[in-house]
Amino acid sequence: MLDPRAEPNRPGHTLAWVWAIVIVIVLGGGYWAFHKNAKRTSTSMFRGGASNVVPVRVAQVAIGRINYSLSAIGTVTAFNTVTVRSRVDGELQKIYFADGQKVKQGELLAQIDPRTFQVQLEQAQGQQKQNRALLQNARRDLQRYQTLYKQDSIAQQQVDTQAALVQQYMGSDKSDQAAVDSAALQLSFTRITAPISGRLGLRTVDQGNLISAASTTGLVVITQTQPISVIFTLPQVQLPAVLAAMHKGQKLAVDLYGRDDQLKIASGELMSVDNQIDVATGTLKLKARFANDDEALFPNQFVNVRLLVSSDDHALAVPTLAVQHGSIGAFVYVLKADGTVHIQPITTGTVDGKQVAVTAGLTAGQQVVTEGLDRLREGAKVEVMKAAADAPAKPAATAAATPTTAPAATNGPRARH
Repeated sequence: MLDPRAEPNRPGHTLAWVWAIVIVIVLGGGYWAFHKNAKRTSTSMFRGGASNVVPVRVAQVAIGRINYSLSAIGTVTAFNTVTVRSRVDGELQKIYFADGQKVKQGELLAQIDPRTFQVQLEQAQGQQKQNRALLQNARRDLQRYQTLYKQDSIAQQQVDTQAALVQQYMGSDKSDQAAVDSAALQLSFTRITAPISGRLGLRTVDQGNLISAASTTGLVVITQTQPISVIFTLPQVQLPAVLAAMHKGQKLAVDLYGRDDQLKIASGELMSVDNQIDVATGTLKLKARFANDDEALFPNQFVNVRLLVSSDDHALAVPTLAVQHGSIGAFVYVLKADGTVHIQPITTGTVDGKQVAVTAGLTAGQQVVTEGLDRLREGAKVEVMKAAADAPAKPAATAAATPTTAPAATNGPRARH
């Protein structure tokens, strides 16, 4: 006879087994679908990577001119700067120049009221004429006294006294001449002329004002801008090459560029160097001269300076864009005959703008990659683009690759950007 307490448990065991079978089927189906999609994606990605060709641009390694130039920031300085001041006091009667005008040395700039100084000159000349009349009379008396003395008509003392009086009047005439010259000089100072040739600035005093010789502001400033100079500094470690060239008598060329360091403003030559190094900065001042015929340079203008120290006409040069740096040092990607690239370590030398000299690692005629470097690896397949307007070619379709034909990953150095 069955135990009545066991009957209710049978439906529960059956339901549990049904749920267990459903869960196993769902998990199995999910695993199969996931594995199939993952395999399809992996194969698709592998197929696309196997046929990827990197578009690049290349440049040929060639023998050319490499200049050894030093760069600095300089300040344009007027060759001579003069503040025009009055040497006498008086009313500014007339101004003969315009602001910004170019003037030549000795050209009249302004006129001060000359009447006061003209009167002083006439007074000095009148005093001089009076004393000269006395001098002439004393000389005639001296001649008479000397004649009478020879006739033994007067004493020697009277002759000597008259001779002393003549000398006294001669001294007065000398002083009178100095007074006349001084008055004439003061009168000439009423005509203010340009002490140097150059360009005028903005005048600081208007016509009709009283000006003084003690004023420090002056009437106007003249700057000599043709020629003009540029002062710049170089670190002391760069000086030996510069000084060695100067001691040989070489004229070192200096080029000036604008703020973008691309547009050349002027060309000149190095004039001189300072006589001591600034201990605070470890630099030395240098001065260059420029003709400035087109007046492109203005005093106190900031410019980029390039001092040409030496040049090599037979240097092996490559574009600076082609040179990369990694764990092995400087290297380039060299294009091989089979359309792949090879990592080639190099030794670099002087950098000249967009070109850099290579002292070891390359030969003339080789081609190096200049663009598209970020996607390159050792042995990568590349396609050379001929012109800037060219678009990268679409990679040709290839058969699906298997894992055994996939390119092996290399441990070559990656370019640092």
